[in-house]
Amino acid sequence: MARRRRDAARGGAAREQGPVAGSYPIDTGTCELVPDPVTHGSWVVKINGVESSHIDPDDPRTLDFEYMRWIAHLVGSEFPTVDDGSPRRLRVLHLGGGACSLARHFAAQYPDARQVVVEIDGKLAELVRQWFDLPRAPLLRIRVGDARAVLETLTDGTRDVVVRDVFAGSTTPSALTTREFTAHARRVLAPGGVYVVNCGDGRDLSVARQEAATIADVFEHTAVIADPAMLKGRRRGNVVIAGSDRPIGESPALVHDLLGGAVPAQVWTDAQVRRFAAAARVLTDPLPAGEPTE
Repeated sequence: MARRRRDAARGGAAREQGPVAGSYPIDTGTCELVPDPVTHGSWVVKINGVESSHIDPDDPRTLDFEYMRWIAHLVGSEFPTVDDGSPRRLRVLHLGGGACSLARHFAAQYPDARQVVVEIDGKLAELVRQWFDLPRAPLLRIRVGDARAVLETLTDGTRDVVVRDVFAGSTTPSALTTREFTAHARRVLAPGGVYVVNCGDGRDLSVARQEAATIADVFEHTAVIADPAMLKGRRRGNVVIAGSDRPIGESPALVHDLLGGAVPAQVWTDAQVRRFAAAARVLTDPLPAGEPTE
């Protein structure tokens, strides 16, 4: 009972004072809110001990994680903020929420954007709303649910961008990496839309190759963004992989922006991506029990 009272008091403090450092129980384990030791006033959100998000409450455009900056640069290069003289009303679906860092960035970049963040952990979504100044619906809605289950219910052609950034520990659940899942992402995208994933991988790049092969199997055009050391197999890290029904990743401005980051990155366009993934298998859903294989 005493612990419940402490938890309730802590939740009340979060509502009244904004973010308060500490450890909080959530539906999938534990969320730890830690002050950023480098940037005063910023916060790091850890889920079960793994860094999940970084938030600068004073500047939503700030993205501390390199892979998020790469995604933002890619989306910015493919969707200029002004379209035919009017502000672009970008429609973004985020599969995986965390502290909604990327959604906050897009909301600042595209003030008329309509975004939905799908987050499996309802308690985490509640805490993030309490701690940080997130745009309200209809600008930003947080939908609690399983990423695949929600994606499969969405209407065809209703999103310009679909971002998959879902991890259980250090890996993405296999059900969110398959050709069948990727086909649903493509179905939900409007013509010219972009599907982009954050892929975590080791030095052998086996996961990134399989994910790239799967996305290339569903989309006519692909792109990959990562830093050179990662692409040469020298370290573990993040690889951003994207697919579209039109050429992507070809903007000189994107190349310039990627080179100018704290960790310079490079972009591979479709031909390079397909060479990278040529020997990898396409990921598929498991066959139902008892169904024969070919």
